[in-house]
Amino acid sequence: MELDSLPTEVILTHSRQSLGNVHLDWMPQPGSYLDFNGQTYAVLERRHRYQLKSGRYRLHKVALYVQSAARPSERTLVQGRWVLGDAKCRYNALSELLRCAVNPAGPCEGCRHFELASLDA
Repeated sequence: MELDSLPTEVILTHSRQSLGNVHLDWMPQPGSYLDFNGQTYAVLERRHRYQLKSGRYRLHKVALYVQSAARPSERTLVQGRWVLGDAKCRYNALSELLRCAVNPAGPCEGCRHFELASLDA
């Protein structure tokens, strides 16, 4: 099956309600954002669904578990992946889903807990 025709089901995480199906030409990773039916969602989990055909399992479709979210304005590219907030801060979680422990809602700019991370760590 070609990636540009991969059927994908979009499912709300908290209610397990299916929002519908879409054919995507990219493979969303947890932490990425998806615009679907005029709404922006954060991808929390991706599950692959396989089907046995002619004695072989083949990727049949993908299920994306999402929650409604606004695209973050603060992101930093770290080793080829985007993380929330300012990665130079000591408290940054270096995660696509969580900014930090002391100020998870952000923003990083002007945060009273901001400390530059040491280079030894």
